[in-house]
Amino acid sequence: MTQAELRLCSLLLQEHFGEIVEKVGNSLLRTGPRPLRLLVGDTGLLPDQVKKALCVLIQHSLVRYEVQPRGSVEYEARSERILRILRYPRYIYTAKTLYGDPGELLVEELLLHGHLPMSCAVARVADRLTETMEDGKTMDYTEVSSTFVRLADTHFIQRCPVVPESPRSSKAPPAPAPALAIAEKDMYVVPRLSLVGKGKRRHSCDEEEEGESKAKRQKKEGGSSETPPDDGIYWQVNLERFHQHFRAQALVSAVASRMDQVCGYPLHSHSGAELLPLSFLLSPMQTSSEVVRTMLRMSEVTTASGASHTQPLSSNEIFRSLPAGYNIGKQVLDQYLALLADDPLEFVGKSGDSGGGTYTVKVTWGPGASWASPSPFPHPSLIPLLLHSFGSRCARIFRLLLRKKHLEQKQVEDFAMIPAKEAKDMLYRMLSENLVSLQEIPKTPDHAPSRTFYLYTVNVMAAARMLLHRCYKSVANLMERRQHEMRENKRLLEKSQRVEAILASMQATGAEAAQLHEVEEMITGPERQQLENLKRNVNKIDASENQVDETIFVLESFIESTMKRP
Repeated sequence: MTQAELRLCSLLLQEHFGEIVEKVGNSLLRTGPRPLRLLVGDTGLLPDQVKKALCVLIQHSLVRYEVQPRGSVEYEARSERILRILRYPRYIYTAKTLYGDPGELLVEELLLHGHLPMSCAVARVADRLTETMEDGKTMDYTEVSSTFVRLADTHFIQRCPVVPESPRSSKAPPAPAPALAIAEKDMYVVPRLSLVGKGKRRHSCDEEEEGESKAKRQKKEGGSSETPPDDGIYWQVNLERFHQHFRAQALVSAVASRMDQVCGYPLHSHSGAELLPLSFLLSPMQTSSEVVRTMLRMSEVTTASGASHTQPLSSNEIFRSLPAGYNIGKQVLDQYLALLADDPLEFVGKSGDSGGGTYTVKVTWGPGASWASPSPFPHPSLIPLLLHSFGSRCARIFRLLLRKKHLEQKQVEDFAMIPAKEAKDMLYRMLSENLVSLQEIPKTPDHAPSRTFYLYTVNVMAAARMLLHRCYKSVANLMERRQHEMRENKRLLEKSQRVEAILASMQATGAEAAQLHEVEEMITGPERQQLENLKRNVNKIDASENQVDETIFVLESFIESTMKRP
């Protein structure tokens, strides 16, 4: 684990869970798996504090535990899962886009609490949606629960592993820690619950205090609320399913940019043969990307997250699954599928001839199977990003090496049409940054420089890892900058919050406009301008974090798929 990753993980833990959890997580990240006793000694915290911090981390799947042969339990931090916290806003926004406000809040509640029972999540979301509605309107539980079922059916949420039932007759001593497991067939099965009710609004302060005292009285008397019908069945967000959706979006976008520009294709070849039938021009402009989108939608649940291809789909099945608004014939669909299958980037592959032909969509991001660009680099937009500080001539050399694989310095000068002195300087600068590598091929065993070929090449994996390291460092810098901005304006923010609270209470009691205006004037003009600048700067930082995270996702997917290749 690099220092940039460790720093970013520490910042994410501190921002979301506080200093104590950050200290425990940071200790596990630095030292690796450790038992509770050593963890307490390393952090200098009380045992109860360490236990509670571990409970929080395990609740959010940020730490896993394992029982050792001698009976001790060791805890290990999951750095890759901690870094996913950076992507939480994107998960929530995707759920909102696909399933509306109920889906957005369901995913947000599950991410906020780690895991929740269905009944609890539905009640929380219904209450939150009711708060945003007009007076007299409420959100029904059935509407939220139907969205919950749709999320589970499309595998965006899944059940948490549980402790398997052990036979009662067993006399073996209990294990130091439970072993959690769940069958794959039960992972997305939603329990049949009759959730009847509507969301509730928050009560006034007096009513809240009265309710709390009543609850405490019931607890002292031994009374307890009814056990929920789905007690023991917890749900969590399936992050890998979201990543699969992100890759599908990028694939559809790549197909649209390459295949849907009909005017960019010649209608006939030099020999006069027809390359693009006239019927293509009469069909919708976005048909290629819509065909791929339909194929991905049909196989979204049946395709494993790490698979290189989707499940085979017949041409007849694809034709029946096209959106109702796409009035294209079966023959035109076959022509589009043939065009996609014949493309050099191999968006779609033909796997058989049954059912009018069976086709799969390639979703691999590794070298030789990268659909995003003809070169083996993960995405063409990363090349100018990678070489922004080196200039356009270095970018030219970099693309040349990607295309030609291996070149001597003299060949680089000739192909790139750059003077020898400048080419030499640029190659050495990129060599020092690990963007290119130098390979020696000796003519004789003595490796004499005069009898050795020195070939420059691009180590794509090394370049991708270097850029990923810079992205981690950039996000950590952005987070620290945001925290600095908030600390510098802490008093002004607290004053603004107090004024807003006073205004809200006065509006609730029906205060006059003059009184409200007098309270608003408690914040002066310069202070208001300072607050606007702060808000604008923080919004820019948040947007930058999301943009860098998109690049991180592309690079991580590329590296992961490359490592899995046989």
